[in-house]
Amino acid sequence: MASTELIRIVSRSSPMALAQVERVRAEIAALHPGIATEVVPVTTSGDRWMGDLAALGGKGAFTKEVDAALLAGEADLAVHCLKDIPADRPLPAGTVFAAHLRRDDIRDALVHPGGLTLDELPPGSRIGTSSVRRIAQIAASHPHLVCVPMRGNANSRLAKLAAGEADALLLAVSGLERIGQADRITQVLGTDAMCPPIGAGILVLQCREDDTATIDAVSGLGHRDTWREAAAERMFLHVLQGHCNSPIAGYARAEADGRLSLRGRVFSPDGKRILDAHEWAGALSPEDLGTSTALALKRQGAQELIDAIPH
Repeated sequence: MASTELIRIVSRSSPMALAQVERVRAEIAALHPGIATEVVPVTTSGDRWMGDLAALGGKGAFTKEVDAALLAGEADLAVHCLKDIPADRPLPAGTVFAAHLRRDDIRDALVHPGGLTLDELPPGSRIGTSSVRRIAQIAASHPHLVCVPMRGNANSRLAKLAAGEADALLLAVSGLERIGQADRITQVLGTDAMCPPIGAGILVLQCREDDTATIDAVSGLGHRDTWREAAAERMFLHVLQGHCNSPIAGYARAEADGRLSLRGRVFSPDGKRILDAHEWAGALSPEDLGTSTALALKRQGAQELIDAIPH
């Protein structure tokens, strides 16, 4: 087995990305006290661009420069939020996921300076979010509220809220926890009220596939149930061929007894149509569970709904 004494971790320079890297550094230090780690910072086109993500080619805008640093040998390890990695194209050739870390909270949170819940917000209140998944679900459940576009990392969105650019925000619970802002949460929304994005709350570690030393060192950080949930969710998204503007949501859950289920939803952008499927794996692999749940939605017309959305 090859051994390594230093692992260089490439990271975007946002507070969220750096907080995620610190978690990984702490986990590596606990598992392998003899291995040192250092951070290699990059700025991605997704971080610099404040317009519509689809114009940049979608979510891959956040990963391209990170992938390049990894493949060029300038770093050994990348830490990604799985929800930011497109499911419709494979990982860059020459790279693999070496570990899926234990999953964090998958739910969304409302942040309102006055402490109001979603149901208490007066008509016309402006919710800051650019997520088509959140916008469709708010349109379905609270049509009297208005979603206003808001991009940028969680810290910059909180600053925009403070500046009055919106009346409230929808943000991931796990993200707020990672940057030490969980005390800002007014209300945690259950998965029925706000179905999460595919891969919510999962950090993955990406390495070069020929770098056996780093893969050996970090694979012990992996969490099997998280990997099973991720595999089902990613295949679900892949089979649906969703694009950046498709309101697709869903989450798999591995039970303590080993059973695995997947809840999947597809929305029209205006929230007027909601397709819903919930399947159990039984003897199926996680990937086959993802496929069968996607096919259940296709039988309900999911493909036509997704294809009708401009992107």
